[in-house]
Amino acid sequence: MTKQDTLQLEKTEQVVNTVSDTTTPETLLSKPIALLQLTVFSMIGLVMFFVPFTIGEKSTILFDHGATYLVNQQHTLSVTLLFMLMIFGVSKPFIDGSWRKNITHKILTVFKVLGLVLAVMYITGNAPAFMMEKDMLPFLFEKLALPVGMIVPLGALILAFLVGFGLLEMVGVLMQPIMKPIWKTPGASAIDAVASFVGSYSIGLLITNRVYLQKQYSAREAIIIATGFSTVSAAFMVIVAKTLGLMEFWNLFFWSTLVITFIVTAITARIPPISQFDNEVERPNLDYKRGTRLKAAYELGLSTSRRASDFKQILWTNFRDGLTMAAAIVPSIIAVGLTGLLLAKYTPVFDALGLLLYPFTWLGGLPEPLVAAKGMSAGLAEMFLPALLLSEADMLTRYVAGVISISSVLFFSAMIPCVLATEIPISVGKMVIVWFQRVALSILLAAAFGHLAMSFGWIS
Repeated sequence: MTKQDTLQLEKTEQVVNTVSDTTTPETLLSKPIALLQLTVFSMIGLVMFFVPFTIGEKSTILFDHGATYLVNQQHTLSVTLLFMLMIFGVSKPFIDGSWRKNITHKILTVFKVLGLVLAVMYITGNAPAFMMEKDMLPFLFEKLALPVGMIVPLGALILAFLVGFGLLEMVGVLMQPIMKPIWKTPGASAIDAVASFVGSYSIGLLITNRVYLQKQYSAREAIIIATGFSTVSAAFMVIVAKTLGLMEFWNLFFWSTLVITFIVTAITARIPPISQFDNEVERPNLDYKRGTRLKAAYELGLSTSRRASDFKQILWTNFRDGLTMAAAIVPSIIAVGLTGLLLAKYTPVFDALGLLLYPFTWLGGLPEPLVAAKGMSAGLAEMFLPALLLSEADMLTRYVAGVISISSVLFFSAMIPCVLATEIPISVGKMVIVWFQRVALSILLAAAFGHLAMSFGWIS
């Protein structure tokens, strides 16, 4: 390693020292113990997050099996835990006074209170009939709020094995040549992207928020990651594909959607409003020369692991963050989600929004561009709505709708409240602008690829 690279590594270790809130220099582990910890705990995290296991005819990652068990086999317990989370989430803004922070926090606090009230009405069966239709409160509570309430704390606990013992720092050094030039983000953001895609967008956001608070991401980088990588999981993509009748072309749908999503992210990272956010960061610029990067990654990972001596504290810190995020998200999912679903079903709001998307569906050559535009605009309320509303459309429109459901990333029923529950500094208005940019670009790219795939007979 050259002298310059050594100095860079020392600067990086200084940042790690600064952001560490669980250990002190006096509690350094020996190198053999640190290496064992780095290897074993990183492997546990990778297996728990990224390796699917088949249990009861369902193939998914392990902690998702745990959350599913709680939701399905221990329903009463999971509902009880969910209400405890919601009560904490509703009371916290009043206890710490954060509801006074700005108008956005005041509005979100109102929605949280409303979400708790709606949840009580749903459980007791006292909600109005139109709210009790299967695509309203039952969908929001059983299919969104309950799974998210169980997945986020469990995922946050397992997350400690990925981000607490050096793996994140190693990946950051190794992935820098790919992530920085294409997506304008540091190499460590690859962990966020993969965690979102194979696990949950809420888990991806949890990672992003934690690293941002540690001052290892700039505001712009955190926003690029939150609005560009934190898409729904691969497991949910299966549900979208099934709804749209695309499972026959699953591999094509999966990989093309992944590529289109990340192409769109590379574009939106370079245009306003995202390009206008502050890009200052305390993290040193790790521009290692060829042949030294692997060694630098190993040494930085080992250095981080040596400082991670308080295992219980690391687990508790991550679990606490997961509980706090879940408590903030769940009531908002119910209230904001119901508002969006009611607007989509009973008002012309999304019809009007669809007119803004019409030029793009027309340019994309979709057979019924206005119908497609209106259906896809509903994705702002809930990402699954385009798939539901366009499930009977022609094949090209269904394919594009499927891509949009994934690549748009932002939606009011869950993702936008999730971002607002973090310290990532982007407003609702700018998230809506980013959503529109992503949908417009995704329509053009997906339509172009869809035409190509149909002409070659890959989709019929």
